[in-house]
This record gives sequence, C-alpha cells and structure tokens, in this order.
Amino acid sequence: TGVVPFVALLLLQRRPVAGRALLMTGSSCPGHGLCRSNVQEQTRRQVALLNDTAQDLFSLYLKCQGEPFSSESNKLCNPSSIFFPAFRVNRTSERKEVMVAMYKLFAFLNASLGNITRDQEELNPTAKELLDRLHNTTKTTRGLISNLTCLLCKNYNIFQVDVSYGESSKGKSSFKKKQQGCQVLRKYVQVIAQAARILLPHLSP
Repeated sequence: TGVVPFVALLLLQRRPVAGRALLMTGSSCPGHGLCRSNVQEQTRRQVALLNDTAQDLFSLYLKCQGEPFSSESNKLCNPSSIFFPAFRVNRTSERKEVMVAMYKLFAFLNASLGNITRDQEELNPTAKELLDRLHNTTKTTRGLISNLTCLLCKNYNIFQVDVSYGESSKGKSSFKKKQQGCQVLRKYVQVIAQAARILLPHLSP
C-alpha cells in the first residue's frame, strides 16, 4: 500500500486496505485554509458526542439482530479476532502523535461504519432507528475526519497519512455480516472511550 492523500480519505472507503503508518510533511498543505475558526472546539464536541452515543448504538444494533446475538453477545461479539488499528498513545504522548493516531482510528471507523450500514440496509431495511443512528454516527465521524485533517495540516503541515481499513463483509453470509458488525461496534465502544480520555485534554482551550 502507499500513502493516501487526505482528500481521498474523506471519501467512504469500503475495500480492505492495510499499511504501515507513514507520515509525510511538505511545503504545501491543501485545504487547511478552509478550517473554521472554531475547528478545535468542534472537534472536541464531535469526539464527546461519539463517546456518549457509542454504547447506545451497540445496544440497539444487538437488539435489531435478534437471536443469538441478543443473548450471546459476549461470545459472538468478542472483537479479539478482528483487525483494528493499533492505538498506542496516551495522555503523555505529544499532541502531534495523538492527532495522527486519532486520524487513523477515525478513518478506519468511518470505513467500518459504511460497511455495517450497507449490510444493515440489506438485512434490516425496516430498522429505521438503527439505520438513522448509523447514518448520524457516520456523518459525525466524517466531520471529525475533516476537522482532524485541518488541524494536522494547519498545525503540523502533515497532509498525507497511511491508514489501514478492516475486512469487507461483501460476499459473507448474513450471520457473518451481523457478527462482524457487532464485533466492530463492541471494539468501537471500547476504543472511543479511550480516545476521548486521551484526545479531549489535548483540545482544551
């Protein structure tokens, strides 16, 4: 895999892609002039919103999948077997390092949410509340990616990051699609809480 420009990553990615973290800096950073004056506060709010709604999204997802997911979620939704980007930053990490890790995390989540939404539109087309929650979460995530792009460009002149995406569920059975979705969402609940604890202090005024 190669380095993927930020602009391309703002598009919904659904194919499985993996690569090492590779950061590039340059003399020009496209689009950072488009950052809003309140981009930092907006980023804080988006992370907090995702954290506040993650558990409810996971619970609603389980409810809509029916049995055996409702009663055996600990077993079926164990995320240990799925790929998820490494997240090795903490509160003592440099702000630049935290921002890059966050970008990679939310780019992965954006692609995963798109995959899950597509499957649920096929498997549970009448589950309006779930589909609305998935669409709203994806919208917030994409807005967050855009804001992280601005902050990385504006503050660190970073405009290319190599990111990794998870496995596509295309061609899998209905059960496997449901299982992959619940594994990703369970991991999302865990990771977004960690991300909020680490990132929010770095975005304080």
